Amino acid sequence: MKIAPSLLSADFSRIADQIGVVERAGADYLHLDVMDGRFVPNITWGPKIIGDLRHLTRLPFDAHLMIVEPERYVEQFRAAGADIITVHLEACVHLQRAVAHIRSLGARAGVSLNPSTPVVLLEDVIGDLDLVLIMSVNPGFGGQSFLPVTLKKLREAREMIDEFNPACELEVDGGVGRENIREVVAAGADVLVMGSSIFGAPDPATALRALRTLAEAPAAGKR
Repeated sequence: MKIAPSLLSADFSRIADQIGVVERAGADYLHLDVMDGRFVPNITWGPKIIGDLRHLTRLPFDAHLMIVEPERYVEQFRAAGADIITVHLEACVHLQRAVAHIRSLGARAGVSLNPSTPVVLLEDVIGDLDLVLIMSVNPGFGGQSFLPVTLKKLREAREMIDEFNPACELEVDGGVGRENIREVVAAGADVLVMGSSIFGAPDPATALRALRTLAEAPAAGKR
């Protein structure tokens, strides 16, 4: 089980401290939501900010590109220090080509699905993926409520991964917290992206450790 704190919910006025806190608390990845104001109704950061953050930590950077034409920018994000680059199926006309390009740059390749996108559309690329990201909210803003339909999608994605590409990780992003973390893990998620559940807590380190304890409890692993 891996936990990827989402920097979208962090306080950027003290970002070095916030990254250090979650790194020392045992975070596995840092999740970086890249938004362009077109694919999703929000704007965040680009390669320059990611490059500036790179020297603050040794944690793998999990870059989630919520942008149109992501294939045009993957080289820049890789050069900035992204270790995992995830594109949206809905944003890529030539998805397999985009995945192959990411992997050719030495990064791990992920594909994300919006809540209304069927898992079955991954069938033709699942064997080429290092990560599948199931969105459990409509992308664009942090702090949204978890969509229950996500549990069904996670189970479907888990079955597909187990059958065709067991090395692929299954990540979930949006509204994951204490109240649903055990259900999410039981549905098959390997990587939990959490923003406000960690950075919105009075003590992010304590929150992260408590969430990991819940996620790794024996009952949480039953599917």
